Amino acid sequence: MLSSLLTRLAPAEALRTRAGGHVRVTNLELFFDLVYVFSIIQLSHFLLEHQTWTGALQAATIFAAVWWAWNYTAWATNWIDPDHTAGRFLMIALMGCAILMAIAIPHAFDGRAGLFVGAYVIMALVRAGYMAAIFRGQQMGKNYAQLCAWSALSGLFWVAGALVPALRLELWIVAVLIDYGAPYVGFWLPRVGATPMESWPLAGLHLLERNQQVFIISLGESILLLGGTLVGAALLGSTLLAAALGFGIIVTLWWLYFVHTTNTGEHAFERGGDHTKLARSGLAYAHGIMVAGAIVVAVAIEEIIAHPSDPAHLPTILVAVFGPAIYLAGSALFYRTMAERIPLAYLGGLAALIIVGWVVHTSHASGLVLGAGVLAVMIGLTIMAAREPRP
Repeated sequence: MLSSLLTRLAPAEALRTRAGGHVRVTNLELFFDLVYVFSIIQLSHFLLEHQTWTGALQAATIFAAVWWAWNYTAWATNWIDPDHTAGRFLMIALMGCAILMAIAIPHAFDGRAGLFVGAYVIMALVRAGYMAAIFRGQQMGKNYAQLCAWSALSGLFWVAGALVPALRLELWIVAVLIDYGAPYVGFWLPRVGATPMESWPLAGLHLLERNQQVFIISLGESILLLGGTLVGAALLGSTLLAAALGFGIIVTLWWLYFVHTTNTGEHAFERGGDHTKLARSGLAYAHGIMVAGAIVVAVAIEEIIAHPSDPAHLPTILVAVFGPAIYLAGSALFYRTMAERIPLAYLGGLAALIIVGWVVHTSHASGLVLGAGVLAVMIGLTIMAAREPRP
């Protein structure tokens, strides 16, 4: 009876067929991503309202869960067919969980901790359990069963954090470390061992395209915050200049990513090699860092536009410096994974961002000066990156 039920809920026909190794992105995958437009908006507003070191750590913890939920779903759709009826129902269920997570984000550390955790843990267990069922009798079924066990382990800490407010942040950080560390130990279990990396056959270009799409969503949040701030503000010259600086920073991020970075990943996947190893470091981890950087940049732009002529406060300086710096750190990891090198321009860019922040802080310069300094560094990076050797 159980076998018959699994056959109906998770039929083998729901797996993708890979004509020539190509896996296309489906409309349902793009539909699923719409939830993350809302999630990223919620994350940026959370950081805007919690500009303290504790608030930043809380925001990072929430982002880690949101990103991992998206990332593991993108990996799952590398194998299952979202256009099959069973795949559609799975994606819709995961989408519902993601919406609940997003709704809970503003109060994830107080009144809605249970909703956030419940949606995240259920999403993880349902996704891994479904994948284990659809691959039953195969190595991938064993792989996903072990992943499910690690999700259950981290889930204990997520739930414990929801139940113990005094230790919520600490317990959730432990949960994040378990979730993010699991792939690096191959989802090792006692008496079972680890899952061999070569036993996760990937279509790397499909995952790269999915990560490109979610990065565009993160840049879209900067546009939304920029436009939303201007709608409610008096359109003074200083405000418009600040908006122009913010728009320029968004453009440079897009330029660095889509003109100078993505072709490196495409080349790495096209030339073969271990797609799973490339995807784990270059997509699951590196792209998560880059998306986080883009979200922090959105917060910085909103702050600069809201107070263009006032002396920049330390929290604004920090988000303006750390946003691009976080993006560059993720991009550096991506290059290190895909091309086995790190662009030298990035090291100079990080140093220049720190100098800009220090000068603005010590001179009590305005938000306009801060925005101009950051934009100058980013333009310099795009010029220097263009001179880097191409793969």
